[in-house]
Amino acid sequence: MWQKLLLMMCCSLLLASAGGAAELPLAIRADNTALQPVLETALVLPSALADSAQLNRRWLKRYQRQLPGLVKEALEPYGYFDSHTTSRLVEDPAGDRHLQVDIQCGEPLRITRLELDLTGPGAQLPELRRRLQDFPLQLDDVLRQDLYEQGKAQLQQAAADLGFLRADYRQHQLEVHLGERRADIRLLLDTGPRFRFGDTRFSGQGDYPQRFLRRFLAYRADDNFAYSLLGKTQLNLFDADLFQSITVRALPDQAEKERVPVEITLRPAPRHRLRPGIGYGTDTGGRVSLRYRNLNLLHRGHELQGDLLLAERQQVLLTTYVLPDMDRLDSQTLLRVGFDREETESYDNQELFAEAEYQRAFGKHLLTTLFVRMTREISEVGDDTNRAQMLLPGLRLAWRKADARLNMQQGLHASMKLQGAREGLFADTSLVQLSGQINLLQPLPGRFSLMLRLQGGTTWHEDPFHEVPTSLRFFAGGDRSVRGYRYQSLGPVDAQGDVVGGKHLLVGNFELERRLNPQWGLALFYDIGNAFDNLSDYELEQGAGLGIRRYTRIGPLRLDLARQLGTDRDGYRLHLSVGFGW
Repeated sequence: MWQKLLLMMCCSLLLASAGGAAELPLAIRADNTALQPVLETALVLPSALADSAQLNRRWLKRYQRQLPGLVKEALEPYGYFDSHTTSRLVEDPAGDRHLQVDIQCGEPLRITRLELDLTGPGAQLPELRRRLQDFPLQLDDVLRQDLYEQGKAQLQQAAADLGFLRADYRQHQLEVHLGERRADIRLLLDTGPRFRFGDTRFSGQGDYPQRFLRRFLAYRADDNFAYSLLGKTQLNLFDADLFQSITVRALPDQAEKERVPVEITLRPAPRHRLRPGIGYGTDTGGRVSLRYRNLNLLHRGHELQGDLLLAERQQVLLTTYVLPDMDRLDSQTLLRVGFDREETESYDNQELFAEAEYQRAFGKHLLTTLFVRMTREISEVGDDTNRAQMLLPGLRLAWRKADARLNMQQGLHASMKLQGAREGLFADTSLVQLSGQINLLQPLPGRFSLMLRLQGGTTWHEDPFHEVPTSLRFFAGGDRSVRGYRYQSLGPVDAQGDVVGGKHLLVGNFELERRLNPQWGLALFYDIGNAFDNLSDYELEQGAGLGIRRYTRIGPLRLDLARQLGTDRDGYRLHLSVGFGW
């Protein structure tokens, strides 16, 4: 007998569990659709009503009595204090049931009085006055308590960011008049004294000298304190690529006479760095590279760099000594000695050079460079073998604005170089040369982007052009010139038809790119340009084609199939390159 009783109980439990799988739906209808998501989030059926097959009507009535209070609690922070809520159980002929909740939100409370003001030493600062104007609630707005609290916190934080670390509210009142459906706000922020930067202490910096490290500070002692300057200081140290960890921390609790000390904790990166590389490009062929850096030479923050490039058509050995300006972060002196050998379809050139340059930035985007370059080179161009020595002083300007260094979506870069030499002053010939480049990357609707590049150059010289060194002649063709042609294969030719380079250069690139997804894209391009000797009589070669883009962490991988246009050859050529080439 007891076995049958146990079996019946188990069946009852199984039936009950099967019925409990269904929930009693909650259907909410509000006359203000903007508040519908708020109500759907706030109103949740209690667990006792989850089983619609065995509805507990006692719990249901209890929940229905609670609903007006729950709705009121959900709507009041959004300015609705006069809501009306009704609910009923609805059952259709098929036996399905749901709880219907109808809500009339009522008229909201609106702000009819808004008094925002500042007092104290920072009361007249334009930055804080603008914050008052940008307060998230304005006259006749619906009262929202979340925006009220947000505006209060933002105003106080803005004062703290500007150095008013003791800013506090003398008055903060929010008066609600339910019968009149209005609200009054009164806020008076006392900024208190403005704090200044005190001493900055470095720890863990190893053998980097204090004077070198203080270059990275975005502030000086007794400047007005600002957290944004601490962030800028940390970014300066990070961009230097000298430290494995960086912590910049203000110590307001230790302030004396409104002077806040700052503590910077560093952990230097290994002093010696070696970075190998391997790659391929149609301009250079297969290549391997090796870069060495000594980050703190002589324990004075100087840097020694060594670069080795071995490619099919180019070999480079370069040594660079970097002397930082101990008083400015945005300037430095570089001393270079190197050897460069390049073999192309047009020439074979070997160059030994030494260069000294002084770099200084002006603002965020402009970098200026004064340089003096001494070079000796031997080259074979056509049937001629040229030897040249040149002392070239000059000026470089570079202006860059981009939203990222690698995977740019938008950017503008312009560069210019002016250099010259005088025969007899350690130079075999006299000349002046001006060259430049402009690159524009502009996003377009529909995940398209437009890239434009314009390159140009011109040379003024006194002696016959064959005395101009090969490294100072202009050539065109290649991955970042006129695609469809080999690297440096375009330019004026000699009597035997060999390309010997030109006095002038003009190249334009137009490329329309479409992103298919975050990793891949397609491109359509058109290139035109050439090197030439006569500004009044020249011929521009053309190339066009299609490309595939693979977006990587080191920049886009670009594979282009280009066809020559306007020639009898109509040749095709593949071009492979990495990055934007800016």
